[in-house]
Amino acid sequence: MCGRYAITLPPDVYRDFYGYSEQPNFPPRYNVAPTQPVPIVLEDRGERHFMLVRWGFLPSWVKDPKDFPLVINARGETLETKPTFKAALKRRRCIFMVDGFYEWRRDGREKTPFLIRPRSRKPLPMAGLWETYSSPDGSEIDTAAIVTTDANGTMSAVHDRMPVILSEENIAAWLDVSDERASVMNLVRPCPDDWLDLVPVSSRVNKVENDDADLMEPLTHPEPAPVRQTKPKAKKPLSSDEDDQGSLF
Repeated sequence: MCGRYAITLPPDVYRDFYGYSEQPNFPPRYNVAPTQPVPIVLEDRGERHFMLVRWGFLPSWVKDPKDFPLVINARGETLETKPTFKAALKRRRCIFMVDGFYEWRRDGREKTPFLIRPRSRKPLPMAGLWETYSSPDGSEIDTAAIVTTDANGTMSAVHDRMPVILSEENIAAWLDVSDERASVMNLVRPCPDDWLDLVPVSSRVNKVENDDADLMEPLTHPEPAPVRQTKPKAKKPLSSDEDDQGSLF
């Protein structure tokens, strides 16, 4: 899966890499989180474009967004069968603008964050799907989700899922929705192991409000284990369901 990522390369690098016509200027973001506005690349009538969307996919047929779960990832195995994604897979494919993402490895009750980024240090083309949701009151919101697949050998040390990362040669095929009958499912697969670097980073990334370059610095020494607080002793015995308080999140 993918629940946090970074967009830190200069805007011109992204524009040159993807070839869209717009000239957006945006600051680096080191801890992008679900429901936030995020940039994507899409193709319309043979031309690529930059667009801002909400990270959290909403199908057009949803009646009330409050009753629909937040969909930030789309499992590659269900794209062709799940009603949520079938239409977008044919007509509204996109690429998330990313140059690194975070994943957490479970160690008992603890979660250890890792930064994953391309060894080339170029943009990391993550396959996505987008949709424009129209609410009953007539307002519209553009939304998107990242397509995921099984982990490759590098990622399997941390998690059993990973984003679908495209090669530069396959970007055009993923974005081209001119032929709805064409299948791109052969692109929904783990990327080669040697494309990625994986390093442990500070648990500061756990908090969305932390958004600075230090989040991407590799840890040179293990972080001290967090101190878990328990409820103060009461005058009466604690019941058996009163667990330790506090966690990384």
